[in-house]
Amino acid sequence: MGEWAQFRSRRAGSSHGWSAYGGQCLGAYYPGQDPSGSSSGSAVAVSLGLAIGALATETSGSIVLPAEKSNIVGIKPTLGLTSRSMVIPISIRQDSIGPVAQSVKDAAILLSAIAGKDTNDNWTSVQPFDHVPDYVKACNYSAFKGARIGVPRNGIDCFLDNNTKPIMDAFEAALHLIRASGATVVDNADFAVFDVPAFSRNSDIVLGTDFIAGLSAYLAGLKTNPNNVKNLADIRKFTKDDPREQYPDRDAYAWDSALDCDITNESKESYDAYQANRHMAEEQGITGALDRYGLDALVMPTFASFHLPSIAGLPIVTVPLGSYFGDTAISMNLKGTLVDVAPNVPFGIAFIGRQWSEETLISLAYAFEQRTMVRKKIKPYIIPTFEIGDSPTPPPLTDANHTLISWETAQAIVKRGISNLFSTRRWHWSLLAWVDSSL
Repeated sequence: MGEWAQFRSRRAGSSHGWSAYGGQCLGAYYPGQDPSGSSSGSAVAVSLGLAIGALATETSGSIVLPAEKSNIVGIKPTLGLTSRSMVIPISIRQDSIGPVAQSVKDAAILLSAIAGKDTNDNWTSVQPFDHVPDYVKACNYSAFKGARIGVPRNGIDCFLDNNTKPIMDAFEAALHLIRASGATVVDNADFAVFDVPAFSRNSDIVLGTDFIAGLSAYLAGLKTNPNNVKNLADIRKFTKDDPREQYPDRDAYAWDSALDCDITNESKESYDAYQANRHMAEEQGITGALDRYGLDALVMPTFASFHLPSIAGLPIVTVPLGSYFGDTAISMNLKGTLVDVAPNVPFGIAFIGRQWSEETLISLAYAFEQRTMVRKKIKPYIIPTFEIGDSPTPPPLTDANHTLISWETAQAIVKRGISNLFSTRRWHWSLLAWVDSSL
């Protein structure tokens, strides 16, 4: 993943999916592709079949954006549906843990497994149910029939540029398909207010103050801390002093700004910024639009979908929508090191809803996925060919009784252990991964 969940540098000061530990993660659909972030490696690994699914974290876009760039499904849950205990934080008021997978059904299986109350994260105590729903049962091909789905154009138009026309063309075609499948699409179901500059200013205050407090609490909870770093100031010094961190080429602008702000997440300034953004995201934003127009969900291109749900803690499900055409001009990221837009780079469509509406969103996403099967139409330029069993000197394996067993036996044990969870059609097994035979 991107180092510190992309919360270290200004946008032009680093790149998605880079860390001093792991190097640069790349997308699989064009050479040198920006994988987006911050859950970059989770999305790329799943897209290539190196894993059945993966966990990802989102503060503002970090599940849904890498999912769309890797042509897969991502679920950003309602804040409080999944525990954040001992996950490196940015904001306790925004962070969510959710699954990415190649299909809606696989993502729903993973969500059912990780959702639930946790005494180590008291935000989960507000869940309105004692037993986690079986989200797989929400996968309904007929979900569009009778549904009311809104399009908040003023939440989309402010992000349009020369690179978004192919996405919007595919989005308009998707709206036609949704209507034809029995849904009522309410166009111009706009937000009452969507002030992007004000939202961004408030977000900088909220995230900066929450990160300082949350990071100190996380570090205090570690059993081992070999460098004795206790707070953001210690982390910043370590980062600036260690050449592996590539400072100052990869700057620490987000940290400098947070520390220079000299306020805490308990201060009135931080509280007011959070409440202003919540009001814009809820009454003036998503929940207001859902209520005014009597909607079951909103639908947006994924690139524009995440801003208001991030601050309001509302769920999003993104599914593949299409990819850039072969004659698309190449566009680089702001740092000039990765390909942002190019032929074959995927993009997605997102369904957004109220708190705890994951079942509704999963059903709509599944209905769209099954009618389009976009993922199968977009192929990565590179696919894995190496299997773990191909290692010339695999380490010895033992069973529960410490008896040596073969790799084949180990593979059979793994396969039996989770074979009831996932459909095995079109898949062949390696020890730790499924590979889609249709790739």
